[in-house]
Amino acid sequence: MDLFSPYFRSIRLKRDKVPGFGSFPFNLAAIKAMDELVLHPDVTFIVGENGMGKSTLLEAIALSMGFNAEGGSLNFNFSTYDSHSNLDEYLTVVRGTERPKDGFFLRAESFYNVATNIEDLGVIDSYGGKSLHEQSHGESFFSTFQNRFRGKGIYILDEPEAALSPLRQLSIVSRIHELVYDHSQFIIATHSPIMMAYPSAKIVELTEDGMQEVNLEETQHYQVMKQFFDDRDRMMHHLLKP
Repeated sequence: MDLFSPYFRSIRLKRDKVPGFGSFPFNLAAIKAMDELVLHPDVTFIVGENGMGKSTLLEAIALSMGFNAEGGSLNFNFSTYDSHSNLDEYLTVVRGTERPKDGFFLRAESFYNVATNIEDLGVIDSYGGKSLHEQSHGESFFSTFQNRFRGKGIYILDEPEAALSPLRQLSIVSRIHELVYDHSQFIIATHSPIMMAYPSAKIVELTEDGMQEVNLEETQHYQVMKQFFDDRDRMMHHLLKP
């Protein structure tokens, strides 16, 4: 939509500072090939098969922007298990002319820890007023997205579809659209073709050959799902044959 100048224009790898590309995370194909990842002013999707480094890259981007490794808003500083890589130390964030008024890093794998910290801080009213631990994983995700994301912000989401039904994923796409109109910018790692279908978004696919911008129909996620629904009997026959 390009309604405003992006809060963050790109992410650059300080290649001259990298100690070597033989060990994790620098041995990941996408990182080896990375120079500058230009971000869309509205929504940038980072996609790819398991093991390609989506979450590692997204986590490093979040850390380089000042977020906590396990997620939350910019003022969250708890740590339950220090497992993040040091990739963020080798990234440069290129900012736009505007500054976000809100921000949140939402990741599926550590959201339980974030929910616990929210209760410890006593700020549950900002998340819908009901304990996130008293809701299903999917509903607590959805409640956070609906209530805590206030607009005019930068939102980094790591596989948000992990806890959501297809119907809820469609609802999330609708909410993303509302927030984009309210001057928000998203960076999202996902496996969901439903989410990737958001119009005008930039899709960056990580593969064994590096990273490249693709359209929805070119992603492996879309192609596999389309093949399955176009001829699921044939696919199941091959998968389940003795």
